[in-house]
Amino acid sequence: MLVFDRVDYDYRQEKPVLRQLSFGIHPGEFVAVIGANGSGKSTAAKLMNGLLQPRKGEVRLGTLNTLNREDLLKIRERAGLVFQNPDDQFITASVLDEVVFGLENLRVPRPEMSRRASAALRAVQMEAYEDAAPHQLSGGQKQRAAIAAVIAMQPDILILDEATSMLDPQGRQELLQLLRRLHRQGQTIIHITHHMDEVLAADRVLLLSHGELAYDGPPARLFSKDTIAGQPLELPFAARLFQALDLEVPVQADWKETIEQLWAMR
Repeated sequence: MLVFDRVDYDYRQEKPVLRQLSFGIHPGEFVAVIGANGSGKSTAAKLMNGLLQPRKGEVRLGTLNTLNREDLLKIRERAGLVFQNPDDQFITASVLDEVVFGLENLRVPRPEMSRRASAALRAVQMEAYEDAAPHQLSGGQKQRAAIAAVIAMQPDILILDEATSMLDPQGRQELLQLLRRLHRQGQTIIHITHHMDEVLAADRVLLLSHGELAYDGPPARLFSKDTIAGQPLELPFAARLFQALDLEVPVQADWKETIEQLWAMR
């Protein structure tokens, strides 16, 4: 279980980024983290796998604590982070080398390394591009390659820090389909995003506002009129549709499912 226990963080002491942030994420959950620019989302992501350490409070992964230097390597093995810009992660000349690089650092035996790399590339449907140079890929392909490099290390938690922000709508949809597939296979996913339509794919939503936790619960309740009031959030299409028709029906992850539900109710 990943736990934030009354976490404070600031880059400059006079301007705190996170304030007394507390929550827990259980194995197998699909959690979306949202909030306005400057709300602390990316800072929280870096705290999750120990790239940053709290000024106050603790971040724990099971019995491991990011404040203990001897725990950091194990934490980063168990909590894999995919950055907003995949180019920030690429350091090798081919997609396969990129996936293998992390496994080499973990000293995975060569036969196991080959098996893991092949499985990770198949999982993201990139096996045909294993010899391609990362910089020659499309935006969506780059993100899938970056995810493959992380999931090959078999982390307990997959953390995506606005990994869809540079993708076109088709690329975002492809990445969401991949995340849903990984989640169905048992992967714990923390998806940090500013695209509200993507929130509907999650089991649970954490809303950060000025560094504090403003909401923790299911997506459908977040997008109710009472909860959303005063928050700088754009409603997903499905939520806008239900509100326009004054219907109290659970919001679905796919707006097409919403249309089908409404049609069946006629």
